[in-house]
Amino acid sequence: MPELPEVKAHAERLNAEFGGVDLAKFRTLHFAALKTFDPPPDDAVGQPLVEVTTRAKLLILHFGTTSHIVHLMQGGRLKPDEKQSPKVRNGLVRWVFDDGRALLLTEAGKDRKAGVWTVSGDPLKSDRFENLGPDADSVSVDELAQLLEGASMRVHGFLRKQSHIAGVGRRLSNEICHRAKISPFANASKLDADQVAALHSAINDAIDEGMAYERTRDDMSSSKDRPGNVHHRKGDPCPACDDIIREVSYNRYDVNYCATCQTNGKVLADNTTSKFLK
Repeated sequence: MPELPEVKAHAERLNAEFGGVDLAKFRTLHFAALKTFDPPPDDAVGQPLVEVTTRAKLLILHFGTTSHIVHLMQGGRLKPDEKQSPKVRNGLVRWVFDDGRALLLTEAGKDRKAGVWTVSGDPLKSDRFENLGPDADSVSVDELAQLLEGASMRVHGFLRKQSHIAGVGRRLSNEICHRAKISPFANASKLDADQVAALHSAINDAIDEGMAYERTRDDMSSSKDRPGNVHHRKGDPCPACDDIIREVSYNRYDVNYCATCQTNGKVLADNTTSKFLK
């Protein structure tokens, strides 16, 4: 799933390409794509795309008094639609602009979880965002310390829980823990001041690295192309110490780490029922 760096860099690209152009037509290509009906998405027709912003992992297309919130989920992509074919494989929604160009929302696979929510007024006041914590790159070290103190859970899970901090997913969680030299299964509420500072620095450094890479591209990257030291690198040498990258596997995701850098050389048990290292 695209995380905060990928989404923010993509918003920059969309602003550069489509900002200021009036919307001529909004077309739903799949019945499951439109998640709300009030206000109607057509309320944006005739209004310019004022800007594209982000919140957490979501894109917000601002059309005057109406905004379209786009969640890409796991396999969604929002990109220029040069062909504008009547029937598009994996097509969900199309925005056609006055100058003839268009944007197309697609989603690979069969889940059809990606989609569009329409809101009036300030989109950040929408209930779509009410359960989100602050964006990960906007949190101060003191705010992070307070959030961690009240979360008796593993650091890796804390980073992924959007109600704590928003915009970080599985890949960034792996990278942040490695940069901070903290076990992914350390108890978040028991981190000392130095560890909190290291985690805060690692969050910002990992996001900055992702943003820098995405800004070199013409479109959003796929997960396998994104920069990193440990994510999906099981068996590779750790770039910091040359130990091998290890993995704890779950049904839906993997936790990657370096034992030398993060767990004082101890190897974490690779199953979900074992008593993990704190």
